[in-house]
Amino acid sequence: MILSCQNIKKQFGEITVLKGCSFHIEDYEKAALVGINGAGKTTLLRILAGEMEADDGIAALSRGKTLGYLPQLVVFDSGHTIYEELLSVKQDLIELEEQIRSTELAMKQAQGSDLDTLMDKYSNLTHQFEMENGYAYKSELTGILKGLGFPEEDFTKEITTLSGGQKTRVALGKLLLLKPDLILLDEPTNHLDMTSITWLETYLSNYKGAVLVVSHDRYFLDRIATKIIEIDQTETTVFSGNYTDYASKKEALRLARWNAYQNQQREIRHQEEVIEKLRSFNREKSIRRAESREKMLRKMDVIDRPTEARTDMKMRLLPRILSGNDVLTVSSLAKSFDNLTLFENLDFELKRGEHVALIGSNGTGKTTILKIINELLPADQGQVRTGANVQIGYYDQEHHVLHPEKTLFEEISDAYPTLTNTEIRNTLAAFLFTGDDVFKLIRDLSGGERGRVSLAKLMLSEANFLILDEPTNHLDIMSKEILEDALNHYEGTVLYVSHDRYFINRTAHRILELSAHALTGYPGNYDYYLEKKEAAACENLQDTSSLSGSPSDTEAKLDWKSQRRQQARKRKLENDLKKTEGAIETLEQRNEALDRLMALPENCSDVSKLTALSSEKEENLEKLEALYAQWETLSEEAELNEKAENE
Repeated sequence: MILSCQNIKKQFGEITVLKGCSFHIEDYEKAALVGINGAGKTTLLRILAGEMEADDGIAALSRGKTLGYLPQLVVFDSGHTIYEELLSVKQDLIELEEQIRSTELAMKQAQGSDLDTLMDKYSNLTHQFEMENGYAYKSELTGILKGLGFPEEDFTKEITTLSGGQKTRVALGKLLLLKPDLILLDEPTNHLDMTSITWLETYLSNYKGAVLVVSHDRYFLDRIATKIIEIDQTETTVFSGNYTDYASKKEALRLARWNAYQNQQREIRHQEEVIEKLRSFNREKSIRRAESREKMLRKMDVIDRPTEARTDMKMRLLPRILSGNDVLTVSSLAKSFDNLTLFENLDFELKRGEHVALIGSNGTGKTTILKIINELLPADQGQVRTGANVQIGYYDQEHHVLHPEKTLFEEISDAYPTLTNTEIRNTLAAFLFTGDDVFKLIRDLSGGERGRVSLAKLMLSEANFLILDEPTNHLDIMSKEILEDALNHYEGTVLYVSHDRYFINRTAHRILELSAHALTGYPGNYDYYLEKKEAAACENLQDTSSLSGSPSDTEAKLDWKSQRRQQARKRKLENDLKKTEGAIETLEQRNEALDRLMALPENCSDVSKLTALSSEKEENLEKLEALYAQWETLSEEAELNEKAENE
């Protein structure tokens, strides 16, 4: 065990943020801290990092272990360049290298016993240098910078000229170079593009230390986390597995609590009816029996009504009218800024009902495309045509559609003057703005609050074509899932830009990738896009390997190609296993529900109902047998693959 937390408590004024929080982190474990915005995740990380004191409880790091912390906001006071800043982490190795060089020079001048002494010293220094990976530290530094999205031409940029996001990436790079035994990361993917996030996932998964991360990126959590620590209503609960496992278990627990509550409420109502009936008989014996039942009720440990899942924010997207089948046609689109060409000769179209995700690295022009379609920017060349009866609703990641000087109430009432005061208040309440909140100024809201106001306006627009620019930014996981559900039930057309791969996986019918000034289309969600990309990479490698080259080059390419194919097979196997486990869990839960239904008195006396329930269960059992066999086959294949990799 590397970290132990026992009964952590933290209070700000009269508001308790954390209470009785207990969990532990094992050596080399990758854990995630989740919870809604304001749950206390960052507060807990700051306590663990020693930046804030807990009011009560103990957070203990194992003796001799080191800890590194990356906050959300990084403040740099440095005159270094990016490369120099990371190089400062390796100061001990730099000094050791200087000692080796000076010893080499001294050895040229020395003789006899002095030379022997220097040779021993040189041997010890070079051994230490090698043990600390000294011969590779510069390539390691370069690899980390490139992995975090810094091209070599940026290495000489001074820290003082960087944006806040770039400074955070530099701080992350320094932390990874330091290699502490435990890394604490607060939203590390916020300033990374998809390529850099994928690199970071691989780096952290293979990291020879423990990691505790706060993130709203569910795809990221699925790839690296083996344990989820949830903060809910000031307390922590620990779940084994990744985010998808946690979400499934959380929902199962919620259903179990809700069923237990409903069953107990039914029993209480039944007992109260029996008591009332017994008393109505007005006989001494009946009254005694009624009193006995009342005594039993008073002793009952009453279950509190569970909070409903995701009832805090309510969103439903309904188009006012139906658009034509041809929603959007883009032809020969081009855009440049000064000497920078973003894209040229772009052609694509959207049909009614399609949900299309536009992805690509930062700076490729994705947001620019959305702004051109929405007539906020002119194109240099090309044409954008919308179809019949198309009505656009636009969500801007910078929330320029909001007016800083207006109150929330004015923002809605001015945009939709036909709404009554009650309708406006009800709309804002659905997005968590109640009471005097409606009189807050837009400029005083947090990023997440502005996002909710923009979503409220989007819902009221009743548009049949939604254009969304990073709609999940600043939203907590619960709000993201509510938006996902709303989009999945939306019958209109959607075009959106997003770096949220989990969101894309759940909502996209098609993906357009913007790269090298051009668009490439992929049907399906993000997982399918990855499979097709890997397959294409293997095909390209096969083509290039047929060209002339040295035997060693060819062998290296073939080895790399084999690795890519193996990774693709492994990813497919993991997906198949996950789907099979999900199908088994669904059928097992349904069979448990059928058992409860068959045990109900009203069903026991209904032969046709009982027969139908029994038949359904028999069918489910047959399906389960096949699924169990499929799971065993897949598990054996996964086990064989893992053994082969380890060998």
